[in-house]
Amino acid sequence: MLYTTDLQETVDFYVQILGFRCEAIEQEWGWASVSLGAVSMMFSLPNEHIPFNKPTFTGSFYLKTEEIDAVWNSLKERTNIAYSLETFEYGMREFAIYDNNGYLLQFGQETTPTGH
Repeated sequence: MLYTTDLQETVDFYVQILGFRCEAIEQEWGWASVSLGAVSMMFSLPNEHIPFNKPTFTGSFYLKTEEIDAVWNSLKERTNIAYSLETFEYGMREFAIYDNNGYLLQFGQETTPTGH
């Protein structure tokens, strides 16, 4: 469950920009769920019992794809890029963006067969 200060804006980003489907948005209860293929993500408004200033997360969310070039081409002009599409020595072709909350989303495709 990732915190956001604006559920609708977050759902709109994931649906309109990334192509996710909105599974549920419960404004009254302060949560939403989106999915894309096997990936599901949930967002909520901050819990009143936990201090909250802004969305933070010390890692990234890594989404694997078999069509990295198409994903890159669809997002590069519409999102805040953390780093551009690049092929790395460790066998991945990947890039990263920030979502509307500032969470880091990495997208990658293997460039070498699994196990090599």
